[in-house]
Amino acid sequence: MQEHGSAQAALEALPEVARAAGVEKYTPCPIGVAEAELKAGAALGARLIFIGTPDYPALLAETSDAPPFLWAVGDGAELLHRPMVALVGARNASSLGLRMAKALAGALSEKGHVVVSGLARGIDTAAHMAALGPGTLAVVAGGVDVMYPAENTKLAEDIAHTGLRLSEQPIGTVPQARHFPARNRIISGLVQAVVVVEAAARSGSLITARTALDQGRDVLAVPGHPFDARAAGCNMLIRDGATLVRNADDVLAALPAPAEPAPTPQPDLPLASPPERRSLRETARLHIDILDRLGPSPLAEDQLIRDLAAPASQVTPVLTDLEVDGKIRRHPGGLVSLS
Repeated sequence: MQEHGSAQAALEALPEVARAAGVEKYTPCPIGVAEAELKAGAALGARLIFIGTPDYPALLAETSDAPPFLWAVGDGAELLHRPMVALVGARNASSLGLRMAKALAGALSEKGHVVVSGLARGIDTAAHMAALGPGTLAVVAGGVDVMYPAENTKLAEDIAHTGLRLSEQPIGTVPQARHFPARNRIISGLVQAVVVVEAAARSGSLITARTALDQGRDVLAVPGHPFDARAAGCNMLIRDGATLVRNADDVLAALPAPAEPAPTPQPDLPLASPPERRSLRETARLHIDILDRLGPSPLAEDQLIRDLAAPASQVTPVLTDLEVDGKIRRHPGGLVSLS
């Protein structure tokens, strides 16, 4: 829309854009399908929030792949214009992890920050429940009318009384595995910082942390015991420079006061040492550099490493992360391309 000037012009240009990307016989969504979705949303009491309008969250609009619109259900529209912080973590959370999530969410809400999470089991559930009173935002992977997991149906309904359920997916969409990484980049895009309470070494919470870094957001993590697999991801983040969180005061110290307008995220936090923060930012920069250099045509991995002028020991793990996220694809013969 920015490039072509209007929605109509953008739709007319889509087939040629798709053809240039190697997709033949592409057609935009039929008008009847769009009208049916609008009707279903109206029957649900949901409303659309379009990018470029005053209601659209400002920080999310600044991201490179912001959704063109969001479906919203609930009575907390004003929350979209208040300072936000995300709390994410393990679905199979420990008792200590759940207590920590509740304590952080409660204290941050009391100080005027809106708690954002993904309505999943475990840490997400604990964070939403502790922030219900002031209002919390739940970004869901399926349609805003699809309660997933089913056990959180009552919580989802309660959230709508004081907060919002948000989704970019069509009404009625049952979440699939591919929807969750896309959902995670909305969670991190909405907020000033992402706090990871518990996370395994490979988990959806770490995907949220990586998208947060790519978007210039700050990442904080609660440390855990080295023998607890649920803490491995958090400990890795702290090792690489994420701010260590002991309590809500540590989070608040890393955030601007709620009364201030949301500033451009800064590269360093007072509580993080410069070498560690550089390491974390360099990792995020490497993600971006790799995606910038790759295209739909496969490229030899060793050539990519030479082009980046970075050690293979740094590039290889990042390629694996991007493959897990679905952003790149590996081909026979050591070739890689964008997905």
